[in-house]
Amino acid sequence: MTSADQSTPAQPPARRARRADAERNRAAIIEAAGVVFAEQGCAVDVREIARRSGVGMGTLYRHFPAKDDLLITVLEREVTSWLTAAHEAAAATEDPWEALTGFFEQALTHQARNRALVESYTATGAPSRVCARHRDAFIDELRVRCASAGLLREGVTTADLVLLSTSLSQTVQAADDSHPGQWRRLLRISLDGLSSRNTEPLPEPGPRADPPVSGD
Repeated sequence: MTSADQSTPAQPPARRARRADAERNRAAIIEAAGVVFAEQGCAVDVREIARRSGVGMGTLYRHFPAKDDLLITVLEREVTSWLTAAHEAAAATEDPWEALTGFFEQALTHQARNRALVESYTATGAPSRVCARHRDAFIDELRVRCASAGLLREGVTTADLVLLSTSLSQTVQAADDSHPGQWRRLLRISLDGLSSRNTEPLPEPGPRADPPVSGD
């Protein structure tokens, strides 16, 4: 028997067509969900996503049995795309301080345009653990660059910067409807406190809270 005889037989045309239809439907659902989640937030009715994507509810649930499955897929794609662009922007920026401040500016601008994204950062710190790991690693790179150049206040840690990012996300969510852009003022105030011009020692960080014990 030749290797050609042992190769996997080609799928029938009808099966290939069904598979292509399924892939198109999945892509349409994700694209529509990205727009709807950005506009209306995490609590949106999935029927609106199905309507905008042009598929039935049965098709939507075949691809995403739970709304959270779809939400995480959309937000992970959004964050991955944004972090890729942020890495490129930071790499092209020679000034470490400008790279760090640019990261915060870009991150919050991005969140201000996406209601579900800012809700996710405010509620849990990140859309998923994968997103959190990638973001935290990037923040650490920016912190090390600034600290090595003598531009960052003594004692500022990566954990400080991650918590600051989450706190400013809450500001975006709380103030942007009533005071659009207010977060920009608070960002500038916060960044000024990170500068090495401030020589007063920082307070020691408090002890980390123990995670809740199951059954309590």
